[in-house]
Amino acid sequence: MSEDERYMRMALDEAMQAFKAGEIPIGAVVVCQNRVIARAHNLTETLCDVTAHAEMQAITAAANTLGGKYLTTCTLYVTVEPCTMCAGAIGWAQLPRIVYGCADEKRGYTRFAPHALHPKAQCIGGILESECRQLMQDFFKQKR
Repeated sequence: MSEDERYMRMALDEAMQAFKAGEIPIGAVVVCQNRVIARAHNLTETLCDVTAHAEMQAITAAANTLGGKYLTTCTLYVTVEPCTMCAGAIGWAQLPRIVYGCADEKRGYTRFAPHALHPKAQCIGGILESECRQLMQDFFKQKR
């Protein structure tokens, strides 16, 4: 198992927690120097806050852990491609590396704001893609 797959499995664990809580099952993990410094999942329903996406929660937790707003030595792992709002926050936090599971054709940042990330950021998609996609599909099948 690659390092990216290992951390994405942690993000999937977070997404499962969201699923069980009735939240859209997206999970995120922030890694700094081979150490997990933040784990989060969607909390939009729990907090009644449309901005409480997994990425936003993870960025805030990571910044608190490091004691600064810039995450220039970190990698963000997230199960679904970030939305425009999250991509903006990722860009402002200057995360140099973003790894996501499955694309979000309807709301993903690459469709609406492809330049939202920091210009030097490296973005890799498709890590554990089928598992990430299946979890989302299962959630929305259950809701319909």
